[in-house]
Amino acid sequence: MKIALIGASGFVGTRIIDLLKEESGKYEIKNIDLLPSIFFNDITEIGDVRNQEQMNKALQGFDLVILLAAQHTDDVYPISLYYETNVKGMENTLNAMQVNGIKRLIFFSSVAVYGLDKLDPAEDFEPKDPFNHYGKSKWQAEQLTKKWYEEHQDWNIDIIRPAVMFGERRKGNMYYMLKQIASGKYMMVGDGNNYKSMSYVGNIVAFVKYMIENVTEGYNVFNWAEKPDLTMNGLVPIVSKVLNKKITTIHVPYFLGILGGFGFDLFSKISGKKLAISSVRVKKFCATTSFNADKAHSVFNPPFTMEEGLERTLKFEFMKPKSEEKEETRLKF
Repeated sequence: MKIALIGASGFVGTRIIDLLKEESGKYEIKNIDLLPSIFFNDITEIGDVRNQEQMNKALQGFDLVILLAAQHTDDVYPISLYYETNVKGMENTLNAMQVNGIKRLIFFSSVAVYGLDKLDPAEDFEPKDPFNHYGKSKWQAEQLTKKWYEEHQDWNIDIIRPAVMFGERRKGNMYYMLKQIASGKYMMVGDGNNYKSMSYVGNIVAFVKYMIENVTEGYNVFNWAEKPDLTMNGLVPIVSKVLNKKITTIHVPYFLGILGGFGFDLFSKISGKKLAISSVRVKKFCATTSFNADKAHSVFNPPFTMEEGLERTLKFEFMKPKSEEKEETRLKF
Protein backbone atom coordinates (compact mmCIF):
# COMPACT_ATOMS: atom_id res chain seq x y z
CA MET A 1 0.00 0.00 0.00
CA LYS A 2 1.31 3.43 -0.95
CA ILE A 3 0.67 5.98 1.82
CA ALA A 4 1.28 9.73 1.62
CA LEU A 5 1.48 11.56 4.94
CA ILE A 6 1.06 15.32 4.85
CA GLY A 7 2.73 17.17 7.73
CA ALA A 8 4.43 14.12 9.29
CA SER A 9 7.77 15.65 10.29
CA GLY A 10 6.45 16.33 13.79
CA PHE A 11 5.61 14.37 16.91
CA VAL A 12 2.70 12.17 15.76
CA GLY A 13 3.72 11.78 12.12
CA THR A 14 7.21 10.60 13.02
CA ARG A 15 5.77 7.93 15.28
CA ILE A 16 3.30 6.78 12.61
CA ILE A 17 6.12 6.42 10.08
CA ASP A 18 8.26 4.58 12.62
CA LEU A 19 5.47 2.09 13.31
CA LEU A 20 4.63 1.48 9.65
CA LYS A 21 8.27 1.02 8.67
CA GLU A 22 8.55 -1.84 11.16
CA GLU A 23 6.65 -3.97 8.63
CA SER A 24 9.24 -3.99 5.87
CA GLY A 25 7.80 -4.18 2.39
CA LYS A 26 4.15 -3.80 3.44
CA TYR A 27 3.93 -0.03 3.02
CA GLU A 28 5.52 2.47 0.67
CA ILE A 29 5.60 5.78 2.51
CA LYS A 30 6.22 9.42 1.64
CA ASN A 31 6.09 12.44 3.94
CA ILE A 32 5.15 15.85 2.51
CA ASP A 33 5.97 18.70 4.87
CA LEU A 34 7.12 22.31 5.03
CA LEU A 35 9.98 21.17 7.27
CA PRO A 36 12.59 18.42 6.93
CA SER A 37 12.16 15.33 9.11
CA ILE A 38 14.79 14.76 11.79
CA PHE A 39 14.34 10.99 11.63
CA PHE A 40 12.96 10.26 8.15
CA ASN A 41 14.30 12.91 5.80
CA ASP A 42 15.07 10.24 3.19
CA ILE A 43 11.34 9.85 2.49
CA THR A 44 10.40 13.51 3.03
CA GLU A 45 9.50 15.91 0.23
CA ILE A 46 9.23 19.62 0.99
CA GLY A 47 5.73 20.82 0.15
CA ASP A 48 3.04 23.21 1.35
CA VAL A 49 -0.52 21.98 1.91
CA ARG A 50 -1.68 25.52 1.09
CA ASN A 51 -0.32 25.16 -2.46
CA GLN A 52 -2.75 23.31 -4.74
CA GLU A 53 -0.24 22.71 -7.52
CA GLN A 54 2.30 21.21 -5.13
CA MET A 55 -0.32 18.90 -3.60
CA ASN A 56 -1.53 17.74 -7.03
CA LYS A 57 2.01 16.74 -7.94
CA ALA A 58 3.04 15.31 -4.55
CA LEU A 59 0.10 12.89 -4.25
CA GLN A 60 0.58 11.17 -7.59
CA GLY A 61 0.49 7.38 -7.36
CA PHE A 62 -0.74 6.93 -3.79
CA ASP A 63 -3.57 4.83 -2.33
CA LEU A 64 -4.16 6.56 1.00
CA VAL A 65 -3.53 10.02 2.45
CA ILE A 66 -3.00 10.77 6.16
CA LEU A 67 -3.46 14.50 6.76
CA LEU A 68 -1.67 15.82 9.85
CA ALA A 69 -0.58 19.28 8.65
CA ALA A 70 -2.06 21.95 10.92
CA GLN A 71 -1.51 25.18 12.77
CA HIS A 72 -2.22 24.00 16.30
CA THR A 73 -0.47 26.07 18.97
CA ASP A 74 -2.35 28.68 21.01
CA ASP A 75 -0.32 31.63 19.79
CA VAL A 76 -0.35 31.46 15.98
CA TYR A 77 -0.23 34.92 14.36
CA PRO A 78 -1.77 36.12 12.15
CA ILE A 79 -4.96 34.24 13.03
CA SER A 80 -5.68 33.72 9.33
CA LEU A 81 -2.94 31.05 9.30
CA TYR A 82 -5.24 28.65 11.17
CA TYR A 83 -7.77 28.82 8.34
CA GLU A 84 -5.25 28.95 5.48
CA THR A 85 -3.56 25.76 6.69
CA ASN A 86 -6.30 23.82 8.46
CA VAL A 87 -9.27 24.61 6.20
CA LYS A 88 -7.81 25.61 2.84
CA GLY A 89 -5.22 22.87 3.29
CA MET A 90 -8.04 20.34 3.61
CA GLU A 91 -9.71 21.68 0.48
CA ASN A 92 -6.45 21.43 -1.45
CA THR A 93 -5.87 17.89 -0.20
CA LEU A 94 -9.34 16.71 -1.28
CA ASN A 95 -8.90 18.30 -4.70
CA ALA A 96 -5.47 16.74 -5.14
CA MET A 97 -6.81 13.34 -4.12
CA GLN A 98 -9.53 13.59 -6.73
CA VAL A 99 -7.04 14.63 -9.40
CA ASN A 100 -4.95 11.55 -8.59
CA GLY A 101 -7.78 9.06 -8.11
CA ILE A 102 -7.16 8.56 -4.37
CA LYS A 103 -10.26 7.66 -2.39
CA ARG A 104 -9.00 7.03 1.16
CA LEU A 105 -8.26 9.76 3.73
CA ILE A 106 -7.39 9.65 7.43
CA PHE A 107 -7.64 13.11 8.95
CA PHE A 108 -6.32 14.19 12.33
CA SER A 109 -8.89 16.56 13.78
CA SER A 110 -9.19 17.30 17.52
CA VAL A 111 -11.56 17.21 20.47
CA ALA A 112 -11.04 21.00 20.43
CA VAL A 113 -14.04 21.09 18.07
CA TYR A 114 -16.32 20.43 21.08
CA GLY A 115 -15.28 23.44 23.15
CA LEU A 116 -14.63 23.47 26.89
CA ASP A 117 -16.61 22.03 29.82
CA LYS A 118 -18.80 19.70 27.79
CA LEU A 119 -20.24 16.63 29.51
CA ASP A 120 -18.36 13.68 28.01
CA PRO A 121 -19.37 14.32 24.36
CA ALA A 122 -19.38 11.40 21.94
CA GLU A 123 -18.90 11.58 18.19
CA ASP A 124 -22.59 12.34 17.53
CA PHE A 125 -22.44 15.52 19.64
CA GLU A 126 -22.84 18.51 17.31
CA PRO A 127 -20.09 21.07 18.07
CA LYS A 128 -21.52 24.57 18.48
CA ASP A 129 -18.82 26.59 20.20
CA PRO A 130 -15.22 25.48 19.62
CA PHE A 131 -13.02 27.18 22.20
CA ASN A 132 -10.40 28.78 19.95
CA HIS A 133 -9.40 29.32 16.32
CA TYR A 134 -7.68 25.94 16.25
CA GLY A 135 -10.92 24.21 17.21
CA LYS A 136 -12.99 26.37 14.85
CA SER A 137 -10.71 25.70 11.91
CA LYS A 138 -10.60 21.95 12.59
CA TRP A 139 -14.41 21.86 12.70
CA GLN A 140 -14.62 23.77 9.41
CA ALA A 141 -12.19 21.25 7.88
CA GLU A 142 -14.38 18.40 9.11
CA GLN A 143 -17.43 20.01 7.56
CA LEU A 144 -15.59 20.11 4.23
CA THR A 145 -14.95 16.37 4.44
CA LYS A 146 -18.60 15.67 5.30
CA LYS A 147 -19.84 17.69 2.33
CA TRP A 148 -17.26 16.02 0.09
CA TYR A 149 -18.32 12.54 1.20
CA GLU A 150 -21.98 13.30 0.47
CA GLU A 151 -20.92 13.83 -3.15
CA HIS A 152 -18.29 11.03 -3.22
CA GLN A 153 -19.78 8.09 -1.35
CA ASP A 154 -17.38 5.61 -2.93
CA TRP A 155 -14.65 7.26 -0.82
CA ASN A 156 -13.47 6.25 2.65
CA ILE A 157 -12.94 9.20 4.99
CA ASP A 158 -11.86 8.51 8.58
CA ILE A 159 -11.51 11.25 11.20
CA ILE A 160 -9.66 10.96 14.51
CA ARG A 161 -10.34 13.48 17.27
CA PRO A 162 -7.61 12.90 19.87
CA ALA A 163 -7.71 14.45 23.33
CA VAL A 164 -4.64 16.37 24.51
CA MET A 165 -1.60 14.32 23.57
CA PHE A 166 1.47 13.36 25.51
CA GLY A 167 4.43 11.10 24.93
CA GLU A 168 8.17 10.95 24.43
CA ARG A 169 9.55 14.08 22.73
CA ARG A 170 6.22 15.94 22.88
CA LYS A 171 7.03 19.48 24.06
CA GLY A 172 3.41 20.58 24.38
CA ASN A 173 1.02 21.59 27.16
CA MET A 174 1.16 18.20 28.86
CA TYR A 175 4.97 18.18 28.83
CA TYR A 176 5.20 21.56 30.54
CA MET A 177 2.66 20.50 33.16
CA LEU A 178 4.51 17.23 33.82
CA LYS A 179 7.78 19.14 33.97
CA GLN A 180 6.41 21.45 36.66
CA ILE A 181 5.07 18.51 38.67
CA ALA A 182 8.38 16.66 38.25
CA SER A 183 10.24 19.67 39.63
CA GLY A 184 8.84 18.75 43.06
CA LYS A 185 6.95 22.00 43.59
CA TYR A 186 3.70 22.11 41.67
CA MET A 187 1.38 25.12 41.44
CA MET A 188 -2.18 23.87 40.97
CA VAL A 189 -4.59 26.49 39.66
CA GLY A 190 -8.06 25.77 41.03
CA ASP A 191 -9.08 22.81 43.20
CA GLY A 192 -7.64 20.16 40.85
CA ASN A 193 -10.85 18.11 40.74
CA ASN A 194 -11.47 18.73 37.05
CA TYR A 195 -11.20 15.64 34.83
CA LYS A 196 -8.87 15.51 31.84
CA SER A 197 -9.06 13.16 28.90
CA MET A 198 -5.56 12.50 27.57
CA SER A 199 -4.05 10.54 24.69
CA TYR A 200 -0.75 8.67 24.71
CA VAL A 201 1.02 8.81 21.36
CA GLY A 202 1.87 5.10 21.34
CA ASN A 203 -1.84 4.25 21.44
CA ILE A 204 -2.83 6.88 18.89
CA VAL A 205 -0.41 5.66 16.23
CA ALA A 206 -1.37 2.03 16.90
CA PHE A 207 -5.00 3.05 16.34
CA VAL A 208 -4.03 4.73 13.06
CA LYS A 209 -2.45 1.49 11.88
CA TYR A 210 -5.62 -0.37 12.87
CA MET A 211 -7.68 2.08 10.81
CA ILE A 212 -5.42 1.75 7.79
CA GLU A 213 -5.94 -2.00 7.81
CA ASN A 214 -9.53 -2.33 9.05
CA VAL A 215 -11.64 0.85 8.67
CA THR A 216 -11.72 0.97 4.88
CA GLU A 217 -15.27 2.01 3.98
CA GLY A 218 -17.67 4.87 4.64
CA TYR A 219 -17.37 8.07 6.66
CA ASN A 220 -16.19 7.40 10.22
CA VAL A 221 -15.42 9.67 13.18
CA PHE A 222 -13.59 8.48 16.32
CA ASN A 223 -12.73 10.28 19.52
CA TRP A 224 -9.53 8.97 21.09
CA ALA A 225 -8.61 9.22 24.76
CA GLU A 226 -7.14 6.87 27.33
CA LYS A 227 -9.61 5.63 29.90
CA PRO A 228 -10.41 6.11 32.69
CA ASP A 229 -9.87 9.87 32.83
CA LEU A 230 -7.70 11.36 35.56
CA THR A 231 -8.28 14.46 37.64
CA MET A 232 -5.39 16.86 38.00
CA ASN A 233 -5.15 15.80 41.64
CA GLY A 234 -4.98 12.17 40.49
CA LEU A 235 -2.10 12.87 38.12
CA VAL A 236 0.31 14.09 40.80
CA PRO A 237 0.60 10.77 42.72
CA ILE A 238 1.41 8.91 39.49
CA VAL A 239 4.26 11.32 38.72
CA SER A 240 5.46 11.06 42.31
CA LYS A 241 5.49 7.25 42.18
CA VAL A 242 7.26 6.96 38.81
CA LEU A 243 9.94 9.50 39.69
CA ASN A 244 10.16 8.34 43.32
CA LYS A 245 9.94 11.94 44.44
CA LYS A 246 7.90 13.75 47.07
CA ILE A 247 5.91 16.47 45.35
CA THR A 248 4.50 19.49 47.14
CA THR A 249 1.33 20.87 45.58
CA ILE A 250 0.50 24.54 46.05
CA HIS A 251 -3.11 25.46 45.24
CA VAL A 252 -3.77 28.90 43.72
CA PRO A 253 -7.30 30.32 43.31
CA TYR A 254 -8.55 30.35 39.75
CA PHE A 255 -8.88 34.14 39.52
CA LEU A 256 -5.24 34.59 40.52
CA GLY A 257 -4.15 32.01 37.97
CA ILE A 258 -6.05 33.82 35.21
CA LEU A 259 -4.60 37.18 36.23
CA GLY A 260 -1.14 35.65 36.11
CA GLY A 261 -1.90 34.20 32.68
CA PHE A 262 -2.89 37.63 31.39
CA GLY A 263 0.37 38.99 32.77
CA PHE A 264 2.32 36.38 30.80
CA ASP A 265 0.23 37.26 27.70
CA LEU A 266 1.23 40.92 28.02
CA PHE A 267 4.89 40.10 28.53
CA SER A 268 4.84 37.77 25.52
CA LYS A 269 3.24 40.46 23.35
CA ILE A 270 5.75 43.11 24.39
CA SER A 271 8.83 40.89 24.22
CA GLY A 272 7.80 38.83 21.19
CA LYS A 273 8.75 35.65 23.09
CA LYS A 274 6.58 32.53 23.23
CA LEU A 275 6.04 31.41 26.81
CA ALA A 276 4.95 28.12 28.33
CA ILE A 277 2.23 29.89 30.38
CA SER A 278 -0.66 31.93 28.96
CA SER A 279 -4.24 32.79 29.89
CA VAL A 280 -5.50 30.33 27.27
CA ARG A 281 -3.47 27.51 28.80
CA VAL A 282 -4.69 28.39 32.29
CA LYS A 283 -8.31 28.25 31.09
CA LYS A 284 -7.76 24.90 29.38
CA PHE A 285 -5.93 23.52 32.42
CA CYS A 286 -8.80 24.40 34.77
CA ALA A 287 -11.61 23.24 32.48
CA THR A 288 -13.10 19.78 32.54
CA THR A 289 -12.19 18.22 29.21
CA SER A 290 -13.61 14.73 29.28
CA PHE A 291 -14.59 12.96 26.07
CA ASN A 292 -16.40 9.73 25.33
CA ALA A 293 -14.11 7.31 23.49
CA ASP A 294 -16.28 4.18 23.75
CA LYS A 295 -16.62 3.87 19.99
CA ALA A 296 -12.88 3.54 19.39
CA HIS A 297 -12.28 1.33 22.43
CA SER A 298 -15.09 -1.01 21.35
CA VAL A 299 -13.14 -1.97 18.21
CA PHE A 300 -9.51 -1.51 19.30
CA ASN A 301 -7.59 -2.59 22.38
CA PRO A 302 -4.71 -0.12 22.94
CA PRO A 303 -1.26 -1.57 23.66
CA PHE A 304 -0.63 0.74 26.66
CA THR A 305 -2.64 1.81 29.69
CA MET A 306 -2.73 5.46 30.74
CA GLU A 307 -0.31 4.71 33.59
CA GLU A 308 2.10 2.87 31.27
CA GLY A 309 2.06 5.78 28.81
CA LEU A 310 2.76 8.28 31.58
CA GLU A 311 5.53 6.10 33.01
CA ARG A 312 7.24 5.76 29.62
CA THR A 313 6.98 9.51 29.03
CA LEU A 314 8.20 10.53 32.47
CA LYS A 315 11.18 8.15 32.39
CA PHE A 316 12.20 9.33 28.92
CA GLU A 317 11.84 13.05 29.60
CA PHE A 318 12.94 13.37 33.21
CA MET A 319 15.03 10.33 34.12
CA LYS A 320 16.99 9.55 30.98
CA PRO A 321 20.55 10.97 30.74
CA LYS A 322 20.71 13.62 28.01
CA SER A 323 23.78 11.96 26.54
CA GLU A 324 21.72 8.85 25.75
CA GLU A 325 18.97 10.90 24.13
CA LYS A 326 21.46 12.65 21.83
CA GLU A 327 22.92 9.34 20.68
CA GLU A 328 19.55 7.99 19.53
CA THR A 329 18.86 8.16 15.82
CA ARG A 330 15.32 6.72 15.85
CA LEU A 331 12.31 6.71 18.11
CA LYS A 332 11.58 3.47 19.92
CA PHE A 333 8.27 2.41 21.43
